[in-house]
Amino acid sequence: MIQLRAVIRALSLHSDQTDTVNDVLEQYAFPRAVRIAGRCLVGARIVMPAPDVRFSMELRRLVRGHVEWPRLEAVVRELAERYGRDKVRVEFLDADNWLSTPMVVDDEWFVKVITRQNSLVHALFTTGRNLGAFSSGREGFFGHFGTPVQMAEHELEATRRMREIGVNAPKPVEALEIDGLGVLVLEYLPAFRSLDELTAAEEANLAPELFAGLRQLHDNGLAHGDLRAENVLILDDEIYFIDATSVREDGRDDARSYDLACALAALEPLTGPTETVDAALSAYSVDDLLAALEFLDFVNIRPDHDFDAAALKGEIEKRAS
Repeated sequence: MIQLRAVIRALSLHSDQTDTVNDVLEQYAFPRAVRIAGRCLVGARIVMPAPDVRFSMELRRLVRGHVEWPRLEAVVRELAERYGRDKVRVEFLDADNWLSTPMVVDDEWFVKVITRQNSLVHALFTTGRNLGAFSSGREGFFGHFGTPVQMAEHELEATRRMREIGVNAPKPVEALEIDGLGVLVLEYLPAFRSLDELTAAEEANLAPELFAGLRQLHDNGLAHGDLRAENVLILDDEIYFIDATSVREDGRDDARSYDLACALAALEPLTGPTETVDAALSAYSVDDLLAALEFLDFVNIRPDHDFDAAALKGEIEKRAS
């Protein structure tokens, strides 16, 4: 944890983008796992070494941390008592999530357990993403919350606000602190699929609905801040948004353009640039897409997006000409 704090400090000292993320991390004598963790967390594409089980375990422990079993038991006992259950069934999800330990309780509640380590990793994400925003010629607009329970409270409130304006999202239940852990409880959506699990035909059919939902968020003064395929769920042929992150009020316009760039990036691999831009234009103007174009290079360095940025840019510029 101390080493990750040092990574955050190193990156923040170079936030003017005179150095790349890789350059900054190489300047400091961080251990190999710490340097690669820093690159992963801020979204820098890296070439991983040959498979090494011990190294992979070291990296996972460093980045994701570990919640001791007695503390998880305390969380489950507290939730069972709060919801009037003598016993509960818990399923821990095998999710690629660095910001919480997710689990499903009684097939009814989706629970995220957030540690101080997760909060620290979120701070590193935030620093790196703001560096990326600088690289697009904008001031950083991502925000961070200092404690695990504040992270849980923010996501609860973001989910509640999405539902209030008519955007599909899981029903928020509560956010609380248990034994120093932030605990978020939401409705569990069974039998959902994420956007990247759809066929090309299904995704093309739902693409206008995705942009319409995103536009609804934006028209009501909200921004998602972390729109990617894993954060768009499909249940009964309807789209649900999850895992909204924090963006600063003074950067909300840029955050909306970034949202739109992320939505374009999430759809392009399956539907192609032409159909993706067609779907976006069903909810946004050409000027909106031109503003989003400025963020496509930033989105393209994120390891959780893999799309043809040049083709998307070309298609947007063609529509603008």
